Amino acid sequence: YQRRVRGGYHLTYAGYDYLALRSLCNQEAIYSIGNKIGVGKESDIYIAADEEGEQHVLKLHRLGRVCFRKVKEKRDYLKRRKNASWLYLSRLAAEREFSFLKALHERGYPVPEPVSWNRHAIVMKLVQGYPLSQVKTITNTAKVYTRLMDLVSRLAQMGLIHGDFNEFNLMIDDRERITVIDLPQMISTSHANAEYYFDRDVECIRTWFRKRYNFDSDDRPYLSDIVCESAVDVEMKASGYSRDLASQFEELTLKKEDEEEGESDSYESERDEEDEESEGEDEESEE
Repeated sequence: YQRRVRGGYHLTYAGYDYLALRSLCNQEAIYSIGNKIGVGKESDIYIAADEEGEQHVLKLHRLGRVCFRKVKEKRDYLKRRKNASWLYLSRLAAEREFSFLKALHERGYPVPEPVSWNRHAIVMKLVQGYPLSQVKTITNTAKVYTRLMDLVSRLAQMGLIHGDFNEFNLMIDDRERITVIDLPQMISTSHANAEYYFDRDVECIRTWFRKRYNFDSDDRPYLSDIVCESAVDVEMKASGYSRDLASQFEELTLKKEDEEEGESDSYESERDEEDEESEGEDEESEE
């Protein structure tokens, strides 16, 4: 059969990158971009600099690159829309993370200092240090462990749970100071599964310290023992980020997964039919 050719265009991540970078350049947030320094499940990280040569980090969100089954349970940044593209969701993720960075940095929590945001791109100050996952030895193991438990507790005191508090999202410098990164998946302590995510964050650190540094401790925080002192999660809701959005976001991601599986199934069925036809032709040729 003859395929129908339809006129039109669609925006890709490359085009979205250009639009975001052009706006950031106009804001004078960045002037040049260097090497890629990190690749995650949902983002690409680059070195950037402003006109004065000060180094920054450019983070480009890339939602939709992997299956959303595992992360859809803790993502609630879909606004009141029935349909949305991965580009739109990436923009919401960036907007959400920038807002969390700004709120936490203003409260003295150790996160990268946010500089600017546009579409799916975030510019933040460069953090001097290394991912904890790459650090083989720590001088003051007990002190660093206690500091990490305190950081988990401090977030809960602000009404937040990181949701992915592990060795890949923690930076440590030569003086063993910690910086927390990767925030878009953060949830409220009022979430239905808050205790589960809080305990998972704690156990991620305990498991890593046992495995890598041969350090074990029963000293750990519990969500039920923490008193909320400032409700950053409520402030984020007031900004319109998580008000009645979880079910809509889940509906969207499930729909997208079903569409992708449907396309995959149809492709496999076509391949099976082609294989059967080729086998039939082979049998005829042998006869």
